[in-house]
Amino acid sequence: MTQTHPDLPPPTATADRLTQLSQHPAAEVREAVARHPNTPPERLGELAEQHPDAVLHNPALTLLRLARPGLLGSWSGEAVARLAALPDAPDWVQEAAMRHDQVLAKLAVAGRSDLSEARVRQLAGSAEWQLREAAARRPDLPPDLLPALATDQDYDVRKAVAARDELPTELQDLLLQDSHAFVRAVMARRLDLSLPHLLALATDHDLDVQATIARRGDLPGAVRLALATSDAPGVRAAAMQAWQVPPDWLSRAAQDTDPDVRAALARRPGVTPELLRQLAEDPSEVVRRALLERDDLPEAAILALIRSPEQDLRLHVAAAAQLPAGVLEALSLDPDPAIRTVLCVRPDLPPELRDRLAADPSPEVRRAVALSEHPGNALLLQLSRDPHAGVRRAVAAHPALPDEGLEALLTDPDAGVRLALAGRPGLPDPARSALLHDREATVRAEAQTRP
Repeated sequence: MTQTHPDLPPPTATADRLTQLSQHPAAEVREAVARHPNTPPERLGELAEQHPDAVLHNPALTLLRLARPGLLGSWSGEAVARLAALPDAPDWVQEAAMRHDQVLAKLAVAGRSDLSEARVRQLAGSAEWQLREAAARRPDLPPDLLPALATDQDYDVRKAVAARDELPTELQDLLLQDSHAFVRAVMARRLDLSLPHLLALATDHDLDVQATIARRGDLPGAVRLALATSDAPGVRAAAMQAWQVPPDWLSRAAQDTDPDVRAALARRPGVTPELLRQLAEDPSEVVRRALLERDDLPEAAILALIRSPEQDLRLHVAAAAQLPAGVLEALSLDPDPAIRTVLCVRPDLPPELRDRLAADPSPEVRRAVALSEHPGNALLLQLSRDPHAGVRRAVAAHPALPDEGLEALLTDPDAGVRLALAGRPGLPDPARSALLHDREATVRAEAQTRP
């Protein structure tokens, strides 16, 4: 049987009581207040931000808006936006949102898919550029509005026009000559550009536009080559991001003087193992980090990467899902104990490497071995005699600690070790009895609270 919240307002709840409950911590109660016909209009406006559907279907809302024609205009833009975005928001709510002084409310109307042509025209003629941009993106935009939006004073509106799936040739011609490079860059992404348009963009004076067109594979070979060998590194790097590139571009990019070009190569599919190894030895950190985005690095490239001076880069490799045995061996010899610590908890770490790390000079590394899921009885017993208390505490808490190790740690000189033992579930009675008589009160208390 479903239980209702005891603070849900009754039908006779007063406006004062509903005002109090509008701040209730339980969402169930606040939603009930949003649906209650006695809730004051100001509180409804606040609740509409979190419970718009409840406010919209409040039986008193229609009467309130007749009594107070500007009601929604006094509510926050967020509240009105939430109401106007509801699928069943009536036209009067949308109209109130369009009259609201915050553009957020109007944008909620602009985002609806079921607008009338009159409403779309209203958006396209709005004083706010955000609404004109929204209109320019709509597939149901009346065609006669396109020319005005294509010459809009705001370049974001013109960008939206340039991105439309269908665009008349005369407007393409116009936007290819746009004064703003961002608009021309959007045009450079269009799939339906004519060859003359492509050639014009390839020689655009703005390098971002050139970079955008350089990523295309439908240019004449000579034009692609000119962009791939441009004096601008950003354009050369963009050319390496094309869907397909000639094989000789790969070796040329590997020798490029700019690291962004070599990084673009490092991200490409189809790069040979030898080139990947070469890139893993690149003097630029940017290039080596780009290789971390791949999951097909050969062992030689991974071995080169873990010789990088950047600790976080080596940590990234050490935490990778699968690593060859040779890489695990090399990481176990990393001079940074943080790298060796990460290695200890890998489930695929060979036993001989775990044995070596259990005798590591760093207590953090030895502690990580004790924290690993299956260190084995021999290592747990070895680490239970470790000179560092932090290591022994980890051993004391390990669920697979053998009885021999548990008995030895009952008399450990470190109270933290004995505390870890006292916190173990299912302690044998003799061990619990010993801990209940421990010289440290905290240990005794912990042993008493554990089943």
